[in-house]
Amino acid sequence: MLEFDHIAVVAPSLEAGKTFVRERLGVDVPDGGAHPLMGTHNCLMKLGQDEFFEIIAIDPDAPDPGRSRWFGLDNLGDGPIRVGNWICRTEDVDRAIDTVEAETGPAIAMTRGDLNWRITVPEDGSLPYGGGVPTLLEWPERPFPGSRMPDLGCALERLTIRHPEAARIEAMLEGKLTDPRIVFETGETVALKAAIRTPDGVREI
Repeated sequence: MLEFDHIAVVAPSLEAGKTFVRERLGVDVPDGGAHPLMGTHNCLMKLGQDEFFEIIAIDPDAPDPGRSRWFGLDNLGDGPIRVGNWICRTEDVDRAIDTVEAETGPAIAMTRGDLNWRITVPEDGSLPYGGGVPTLLEWPERPFPGSRMPDLGCALERLTIRHPEAARIEAMLEGKLTDPRIVFETGETVALKAAIRTPDGVREI
């Protein structure tokens, strides 16, 4: 029912995010585009056949969106640049919302250039379980956008979700998401760590 789609690095600016990723992965992630509804913009690269890697930040040139921005960006403050969220795709996002036992928020229509999709965004822009539960997304058709993004020779090896309620989150997704690369572990704080195979070997971010 759910498939891993992408991970998102949240940053105070795209330049800061690109520098952070360059230092850790050794690649320069190309610019993507803007999200008019959210007042954000991103950088994108392929991370497998249909999967991708995103750096996202508030667009300083965009008008105030008049609503809370997604991925918790309004509350990023002085927090560290990090993998802030993971996103899973589904063929029926409304059904997925009903079956995943978390406050995912409603599915809203989004655009970026000629792309359009529906994605869950709580009204306050927060991340379910602080990012421990995936955001849910529905692309309208195949091929998925990740397949057409720049290929810098990177692929996801493992995504570790550390959370105080890791066992509960894992139980929520049991039978809905089957991906041996995604690992849950219990910890005092929330943290997402991705091991990514790069042209220079496996690196962690």
